[in-house]
Amino acid sequence: MSSWLGSLGSGLGQSLGQVGGSLSSLTGQISNFTKDMLLEGTEEVEATTAEFQISSSRMKEIEAIHTSLRAENERLKKLCNDLEEKHEAAELQIKQQSADYRNQLQQKEVEVSHLKARQNALQDQLQKLQTAAQSVHLEVGHLPSTTTSASFVSGISHHVSAFHGDDMDFGDIIWSQQEINRLSNEVSRLESEVGHWRHIAQSSKAQGTNSSDQSEICKLQNAIKELKQKLSQEIDDHQHELSVLQDAHRHKLGEISRRHREELGEYEERIEELENLLHQDGSEIGLTDHSKVHEMQKTIHILQAEKTESVKKIQELEVEIKDKDQKLSVTENEKEILKKIQELLNVEKSQIIQECERLKMEVSQFITTKEERILPDNMSVKEELLRLQQALSDAQKEITRLSNLNQGNSLTEDSLELKKSLQILKEENSSLNQEKEELQKALLTFQNEPEAIKFPSTEDMNLKSELNNLKIDLETKKLELNESISEKETLIAELEELDNQNQEATKHMILMKDQLSKQQNEADITINKLKQDVNDEKKRVSQLENEKTKITKELEVHKEKFKQREIAIHDLNINRLELEDKIKDLVDQLDKSQEYIMNIKKENSVLQEKIKQNEEDLFITRNDLTKLLNQEPNSNFQNDLLKEKETEIRNLNKHLSEMKKLNKHLEKTVFDVKMENEKLVLACEDVRQQLQESVTVKNQVSLEKDTIIEALRMEKGQLEVELHQSEKRLLEQAHKYEQTIEELSNAGKMNTSALQLEHECLIKLNQERDFEIAKLKNKIEQMDNDHKETKEILMASLAGQKELTELIKEKEIFIEQLQDKGLKLQKKLDAHIQISEKNEIFRQTIEEKDKNLAVMKEENNHLKEELERLRDQQSRSMPVAEPRTLDIITELETEITQLNVIKGNLEEEVKHYQKTIEDQNQKKMQLLQTLQEQKKEIDEFKSQHEQMNITHTQLFLEKDEEIKNLQKTINQIKTQLHEERQDIQTETSDIFQETKVQTLNVENGNEKHDLSKAEIERLVKGIKEREMEIKLLSEKNVSLTRQIDQLSKDEVGKLTQIIQQKDLEIQALHARISSASYMQDVVYLQQQLQTYIMEREQLLSVLNEKTRENSQLKTEYHKIMDIVAAKEAALLKLQDENQKLTSRFESSGQDMFKETIQNLSRIIREKDIEIDALSQKCQTLLTVLQTSDSGNGSVVGGVNSNQFEELLQERDKLKQQVKKMEEWKQQVITTVQNMQHESAQLQEELHKLQAQVLVDSDNNSKLQADYNGLIQSYEQNETKLKCFGQELAQVQHSIGQLHNTKDLLLGKLDVVSPQLSIRSSVDRQSEVSNEASKSLQEELDQLRKILQEKDATIRTLQENNHRLCDSVAASSGLERKEQEEIDSEIKQIKEKRDILQKSLKEKDLLIKAKSDQLLSLNENLTNKTNENELLKQAVTNLKERTLILEMDICKLKEENEKIVVMSREKETEFRALQETNMQISMMLREKEFESNSMKEKALAFEKLLKEKEQVQHFRDKESRLNQELERLRNHLLETEDSYTREALAAEDREAKLKKKIIILEEKLISSSNAVENASHQASLQVESLQEQLNVVSRQRDETVLQLSVSQDQVKQYALSLANLQMVLEQFQQEEKAMYSAELEKQKKEMTEWKRKAENLEGQVTSLQENLEEANAALDSASRLTEQLDLKEEQIEELKKQGDLRQEMLDDVQNKLMNLINSTEGKVDKVLMRNLFVGHFHTPKNKRHEVLRLMGSILGIKKEEMEQLLNEDQRGVTRWMAGWLGGGGSKSVPSTPLRPNQQSMFNSSFSELFVKFLETESCPSLPPPKLSVHDMKPLDSPERGKPTHTASGSFTDTKGSGTSRRPDVNPFLAPRSAAVPLITPAVLGAGGTRHLLMKPISDALPTFTPLPVLPDNSAGAVLKDLLKQ
Repeated sequence: MSSWLGSLGSGLGQSLGQVGGSLSSLTGQISNFTKDMLLEGTEEVEATTAEFQISSSRMKEIEAIHTSLRAENERLKKLCNDLEEKHEAAELQIKQQSADYRNQLQQKEVEVSHLKARQNALQDQLQKLQTAAQSVHLEVGHLPSTTTSASFVSGISHHVSAFHGDDMDFGDIIWSQQEINRLSNEVSRLESEVGHWRHIAQSSKAQGTNSSDQSEICKLQNAIKELKQKLSQEIDDHQHELSVLQDAHRHKLGEISRRHREELGEYEERIEELENLLHQDGSEIGLTDHSKVHEMQKTIHILQAEKTESVKKIQELEVEIKDKDQKLSVTENEKEILKKIQELLNVEKSQIIQECERLKMEVSQFITTKEERILPDNMSVKEELLRLQQALSDAQKEITRLSNLNQGNSLTEDSLELKKSLQILKEENSSLNQEKEELQKALLTFQNEPEAIKFPSTEDMNLKSELNNLKIDLETKKLELNESISEKETLIAELEELDNQNQEATKHMILMKDQLSKQQNEADITINKLKQDVNDEKKRVSQLENEKTKITKELEVHKEKFKQREIAIHDLNINRLELEDKIKDLVDQLDKSQEYIMNIKKENSVLQEKIKQNEEDLFITRNDLTKLLNQEPNSNFQNDLLKEKETEIRNLNKHLSEMKKLNKHLEKTVFDVKMENEKLVLACEDVRQQLQESVTVKNQVSLEKDTIIEALRMEKGQLEVELHQSEKRLLEQAHKYEQTIEELSNAGKMNTSALQLEHECLIKLNQERDFEIAKLKNKIEQMDNDHKETKEILMASLAGQKELTELIKEKEIFIEQLQDKGLKLQKKLDAHIQISEKNEIFRQTIEEKDKNLAVMKEENNHLKEELERLRDQQSRSMPVAEPRTLDIITELETEITQLNVIKGNLEEEVKHYQKTIEDQNQKKMQLLQTLQEQKKEIDEFKSQHEQMNITHTQLFLEKDEEIKNLQKTINQIKTQLHEERQDIQTETSDIFQETKVQTLNVENGNEKHDLSKAEIERLVKGIKEREMEIKLLSEKNVSLTRQIDQLSKDEVGKLTQIIQQKDLEIQALHARISSASYMQDVVYLQQQLQTYIMEREQLLSVLNEKTRENSQLKTEYHKIMDIVAAKEAALLKLQDENQKLTSRFESSGQDMFKETIQNLSRIIREKDIEIDALSQKCQTLLTVLQTSDSGNGSVVGGVNSNQFEELLQERDKLKQQVKKMEEWKQQVITTVQNMQHESAQLQEELHKLQAQVLVDSDNNSKLQADYNGLIQSYEQNETKLKCFGQELAQVQHSIGQLHNTKDLLLGKLDVVSPQLSIRSSVDRQSEVSNEASKSLQEELDQLRKILQEKDATIRTLQENNHRLCDSVAASSGLERKEQEEIDSEIKQIKEKRDILQKSLKEKDLLIKAKSDQLLSLNENLTNKTNENELLKQAVTNLKERTLILEMDICKLKEENEKIVVMSREKETEFRALQETNMQISMMLREKEFESNSMKEKALAFEKLLKEKEQVQHFRDKESRLNQELERLRNHLLETEDSYTREALAAEDREAKLKKKIIILEEKLISSSNAVENASHQASLQVESLQEQLNVVSRQRDETVLQLSVSQDQVKQYALSLANLQMVLEQFQQEEKAMYSAELEKQKKEMTEWKRKAENLEGQVTSLQENLEEANAALDSASRLTEQLDLKEEQIEELKKQGDLRQEMLDDVQNKLMNLINSTEGKVDKVLMRNLFVGHFHTPKNKRHEVLRLMGSILGIKKEEMEQLLNEDQRGVTRWMAGWLGGGGSKSVPSTPLRPNQQSMFNSSFSELFVKFLETESCPSLPPPKLSVHDMKPLDSPERGKPTHTASGSFTDTKGSGTSRRPDVNPFLAPRSAAVPLITPAVLGAGGTRHLLMKPISDALPTFTPLPVLPDNSAGAVLKDLLKQ
C-alpha cells in the first residue's frame, strides 16, 4: 500500500508540475501575443476599416484562448477529482484489510487457546493411560477432545495464506503463527503417544476386569478444573496481546491516513492557488501596502538573482558534463584512429620487412664487394659494416616502436625478422670461412708449384721474384683474412649483444604493456570515479532542485500576489496604450478623411465650374434654339429636340442640387470630426496629467513614509538617550535614599533629643519625594504625549493608506471614464465608416454620370447628323438664309468643341478616380494578406496548444494504464491467494474426512466417559461448525477439481463406477448367501451349476481376451514411448542440423519452438486416444458382465469364492491403475511447474545464445575474410616462387657454363706447368726455349688475371644463388607460418563450433520443455482476460461515480473561491495591523524599561511607609510620656494626615499605573511573541538558505577541482597524442628518405653491375679467343688430362654414392615422419638407449659430455651436473662413432648446452673438417673437370667439395627438417642451442632453406632447459609471460 500511495503522490506531483508549467507557458504566450499585437497595431495604420476588423478578430481569438484555458482548468479539476476518488478507494481497501487482519488475529488466538486446551487434555490422557498400563485392572476413559485436531489444522492452514498477501510488517502475528505450529507439532506427538497407550489399555481391558476407581475420577476432575483455570489465564493473556497488536495496527493506520490527509490538503491548496490565478481578471487590483510591495519586490529580485546564479551553475555543470561526454567520445574516436594507425603501421611493417630483405641482399652484395676488394677496400668494408650495424639498430628501434604501437601483436614477427637478419650475417660469415679455406688451398697449390719448377737461369730468378711477390700478396691476404675473422668475432659479439638487447626489449615491452594496462585500469577507475562524481553531482543537483522547489513554492505564493498586482498594472498600461493607439488611429483617420474631403471639395469646385460653363453653353444654345424656333415654327423636330434637352438640363440641375447637399453634409461631418478630435486631444492630455499626478503622488507618499520612518528612528534614539539619563538619575537618587535610611537608623539609636533632627530630616525627605513625584508625573505625561504622538503617526499612516486606496479608486474611475471615452470614439469611428460608405455611394453616382455622359455623347453625335441633314434641307430650300445658318453652324461647332473639351476633362477625372480605386483595392489586398498571415500564426498557436493538450492526454492515458497494471497485479495477487487457500482447503478436506470418521468412532467408543454436558455440547457445536466448513471447502474443492482435472476425471469416474458396481455385486452376493432361502435353493443351483460353469468359462475367456487386449495396449503404450524416444532422437538430429545452420538460427528458432509444441500436443493427443480406448474397453467389459448377470440373475447364489476373489483382484487392480494415473497426473503437474520455472531461465539463455551466435557469426565472417586474404597472398607467393625457380634454373645454367670454362682454364694451366718443366730439362741452352718461356710467362700472367676475374664472377653468381635460395626459403617459411596460424585458427573455430553445438542441443531440449509451459500460460491468459473484462466493468461504474463527485467538487470549489477572496481582503488588513503592532512593540519595549525602574521606586516607597508607621507608634508613646510636646504632636498629626492622604493618593496612582503596565505588558508579550516568531522563521530561512549556498559552493568547488584535474589529464593525453603523431610523422619521413636513398643506391649499383657484366662478357670473349690460340700449346699435356679423367670418374662414383645416400635419406625421412606422428610427446627410447650405449662407447675423457646431454634431457640442473661431473674429463671418438653410427636411421636430436661449451655435433664436425683440409692440402692433384650434365642441383649436398666425411654426419640431421618441432618461445631460447653452420644434406620439401634462415626449432629438435609443454606455441608462451 505504501508503494501504491507513493506512486499516487509522485503521479500527482508530476501532473501538478506539468499544470504549472503549462500555465506559465500559456501566460508567456499570451504576453508575447499581446506585445506582437501592440507592435503590429503601431506599424499598420494605413487602412481604417481593415485594421478595425483585425483588432476585433484578435479580440475574438484572445477570448477563444481564454475559453481554452478555462477548459483546461476544468479538465485539471476533473483529474484532481479522479485522484481524490482513488485515494478514498485506497483508504477503504486499507480499512478492509485491517478488519480482515483483526478477524484473522482473533481466529488465531482462538486456535491457540484450543490447541493449548487440547495439549493439556492429551497430557492428561497420557498420564491416565500410563496409570492404566501400570494397573491393568483399571479402565481409563479417553477424552473426546482429539476430535478438534483436524479442525485446528484447517484453521491454521487457512489463515496462513491470508498473511502472505499483506505487505505490512506484523512481527507479533508471525510469532503467534510460529507458536501455533509448535503447539500443533506437540499435539501430533501427543496423539501418537495416546494411540500407543490406548492400544496398551485396550489389550489390558481384554485381559483384566472392568472395575474402575472413583478416586482416580475425582483426581481427573480436579485436574480438569486446574486446566480450565490455566486456559482462562492464557485466554486473558492472549486477549491482552491481541489488544496491543490492534492498538499498534490502529496507530499505524492513523499515521498513514494522517499523512495522506496532509498530502491531500497540500495538493488542494496548490490547486486552489492555480484556480485563483486563472480566475483573476485584469480589473482586479490588490489593495496592499506599497512599502511592503517594495520590500517584497526587493526580496524577489534577490531570490531571482540567486535562482539565476544557481541555474547558471547548473548549466555550467551540465556544460561540463557534456564536455566530459564529448571528451570521452573524442577519446573513443582517438582509440579508433589509433587502431587505424595500427593497421597502417602493420602495412608499413610489411613494407619494412621487404626493405629489410632488400637490405640483406645489399649486405650480401657488399660482402662480395669486400671479398673482391680485400686488399684496397678494407676500410670501406669496415665503414659498410658500421653502416649495416647502424641500419640494424635503426631497424631494431623501428621494430620496438612498431611493437609498442601494436602492443604485442607483431612481437613474434619482429623477433623472427631480427633472427633472420642474424642468421643471414652468420651465413655470410660461413661463406667467408669457406672462401678463406679455398684461398688456403690455392696457397698450398702455389707453394707446391715453385718446388717443382726451379730455374737456375735469370729467367728462373725472375719467376722466383714473381713467386715471392705472390707470397707477399698471399701474406697480406692472410692478414686481411685474420682481420676479417676478428671482424667476424666482433660481429658475433655484437649479435650476442643484439640478442641481449632483444631480450631486454621484450622485457621492456612486457613492462610497458603492464604499465599501459595499469594506466588503462587507472584511467577506467578514474572514469568510473568521474561517473560516480557526476552521479553524485546529479543527486546533489536533484537535492538542490528539491530544496529550490521548496523555496520556490514559498516564493510562488508571494510571487503570485505580486504577479496579480503586476498584471493589474500591466493591464492598466495596456489599456492606456490601447486607448492611445485608438486615439492615434482616429487622428490618422480624421486626417485621411480631411484630405479626402479636401479632394472632394476640389473636385466639386471643378465640377461647379464645369457646370457653370455647361449652363452658359446651354443658355447660348437655348437662345440659338429659340431663334431657330422663331425662324422655323413649323419644324416639329426642333421642338422635340428642345424638349429632350430641357429634360436633360432638369436632370443635371437635380444632380447639381444633390451634389450641393452632399457637399454641405460633408462639411458638417468634417466640422464634427474636428470637434471630436479636439475633445480627444484634451482627454488625452487630461489622462497624461492624471498619470503624472498619480506618479508624483506615489513619490510623495513614498517620501513621506521615508521621512516618517526617519523621524521615528530619531525619536527612538532621543528616547533611548533620555532613558539612559533617567536611569542615571534614578541610580543617584537611590544612593541618596540609602544614605538617608542609614542616617535614620543611626538617628533611631540616638536619644529622644535627636527626634527633632530626625523630624527635620523627614520633612526634607518628604519634600524631595514630592519633587520626585512631580518629576515622575512629568515623565508619565511625556510618555502619554509620546503615546499620543505615535497614535497620531499611526493614524496619519492609516490616513495615507486610505488616501492611497482613494487614489486607486479614483484611478479605477478614471480608467472606467477612459473606457467610456474609448467606446465613444468607437461610435465615432462607426460614424466615419458610415461616411465612407456614403462616399462610396457618391462614387457610384459619379460612375452613373459617366455612363450618362457617354449616352449624351451618342445623342450629340445623332444631333450632329440631324444638323447636317437640316443644313442640307436649308441649303436646298432657303438659299437666302445661308449666312445665318452658317453662323449658327459655326456657333454650334464651337459649342461642340467646348463640350468635347469638357468631356475630355471629365474622362481624365474618371481615370484619376479609377486609379485611386485601384490603389485602394491594392491596399485592401495587402491588408487581407496580412490578415491571412496573422490567421496562420494563430492557427500555428492553436496547433501548438492542441499538441500540448495531446501530450497531456497521452501522459494521463499512460498513468491510467499504469494504474490499470497495478490493479491487474493486485488482482493477480488476490487470485494467487485464493488459489493457495483453495489448495490448502483441498489438502485439509481429506484430513477432515478421515478425522471425522475417527471422531465418530471415538464418540461411539467414549460415551461412557464422565465429561460435563456443557463441554460435550461445545465440542459438538464446534464439530458441526467444522463439518459445515468442511462441506463448504469440499464443494469448493469439487469445483476446482472439475476445472483442473478435465482429462483424468472421466477415467477416474468410470473406474470408480466399476468399483462401486463390483462392491454392490459383492454385497448382494453376501446378502444372498446369508439369507435363509439359500439352503432350499442349493439343489436347484447345483443342477444349474454346469450351465453357469460354461458361462463362467465363457466370461473367463472374454476376460482373458480383455487381459490380452490390456497387455497389447501396454505394449502399444511402450511402443508409443519408444516412438517418443525415437522422435526425441529425431529431434536431436534436427538440432544437429540446426547447429549447422547457426547463421539462420534467429529465423528458424521460432519454427523449432512451434514444432516442439506441435510434437508435444501430438503426444498428448495420442495419450488421450489411448485413455479413451481403455475407457471404452472397460465399458464393454462392464456391459458383458451386466448381460451375464441379467441373464442369470435368479441363479446367482451358486457363484464360487474364486469368482469373488477374481472380482476383488480386478477391483484392486483398477484402484492401483487409478492411483498410478493420479500419480502420473501429479508428476505431469510438477513437471509443468518446473518447466514454467525453467522457461524464464531458458529464455534468458536463448537471448544470450543469440547474442553469442551473432558474435560468432561476425568472427566467422572476419576469419573468412582473413582466410581469403591469406589464400590470395599464398597464390601470389606461389607465382613469385615459380618466377624465382625460373631465374634459379637460368642462374644454374650460367653457373654450369662458368664451371666448365673454369675447369678448362685450370686444365690448361695444369698442362702448362709440367710442359715447362720437361722443356727446361731437355732444352736448357736453346734460345727458342727462352723465347717460349717468356711467351709462356706472359700467357701465365694473363691467364692468372683472367682466372682471378672469373673467380670473382663465379663468387658473385654463387652469392646471387645463395640470395635467391634464402629468399625462396624465407617465402616458404612465411607461407608455412601463415598456414600454421590458419590451421590453429580453424581448430579454435571448430572447438567453438562444437561448444556451440552442445549448447544448442541443450537449448533445444529446454525449448521442448518450454512448449508445455506455453500451453499452461495460454490457459492462464484466458482466465486473466475474463478477469480484465470484469475489472473494466468495475472501472466504468467508478467513472460514473467520479462524474457525480466532480459536480459536487465544482460547487465546493466555487464556495472556496469566495472564501479565498474574503481571506485575501482580511490578509491586507492583517498586514496593516502587523505594521502598527511592530511600531507599538518598539514603544512598549522602551516603556518596559521605565516600568521596571518605577517598580523599584515603588518598593522603596513601601519600605519608607512601613518605617513611618513605626515612627508614629514611637511618637504616640512619647506624647504620653512627654506632655510637654503636645503642641508638637498636634502639628505632627496634621502633617501626618496630609502625608497619609498623599500616600493613599500615591498608592491609587501606583495601582492604576500597575494596571496600565500589566495591560501594556500583555500587549508587548503578544506582539513580541509574534515578532520573535516571525524573526525566528526568517532567521531559520536565512540560515537554511546560507547552508544550502555553502553546500552548493562546496559542491561547485569540488566539481571545479575535479574538472581541472580531468582537464589536466585530458591535456596530458592530448600532448602525448600529439607527441606520438609527431614521432610517427618523423618516422614516416625518415623511412621515406631511407627508402628513396636506398632505391637510388640500388639503381646506381644495378647500373654498375650491368657495366661490369658487359666488361666481363668482353673479357670472356677475349679469353675464349686466347684459349683457342693456347689449345695448340696444350696438346702435350696428356698426362694431366688422364689425371683429370681419373678425378672425374671418382666424382661420378661419389655422385652415385650421394644419390644412394639421398634415397636412403628420403626413406629415413618418411620413416621419421611416421615415427614422429606415432611418438609425439613421448620419450625417445632409442635416443636414451643410444645415449646410454654411447656413454660406454665414448672414451673416459669425453663421458661427462654424454652425461650432461642425458642430464639436460632428463631435466637435471646444470649446477648439479657440474657437481656430479667434477671428477672425470675424457675423449670423443668412440662416443661420436656410437652416436653417429646409431643415428643413421634414428632421429637423434641435438641438445642445448651452456654458452661457453659447444655441442658434441659441432666439435666432431670441426675435427673431421680439419682432417679433410689436411688430406686435401697434400699432393697437388689436377682440379676436377665438371660437365654441365654432371652438375647436381642446388639441393645436393656438395658444391664442388668432397662429401665423404660429411655424409656420415648428415645422416643424423636428415630427419630434423621434417621432425617434430617442439614449440619454443623464440625470445627466451638460450644462445647455446646453436646449430652447426652447414647446410643439411637433404631436408625434404623445405630442404633448400638455409639453417640460419629458420628458427632453431625448425633445423634441429632442441631440448631447452625451460619446462615448456609440447602443446604450447610461441604465442601461448608469450601470453603466459604477459599474464605473469
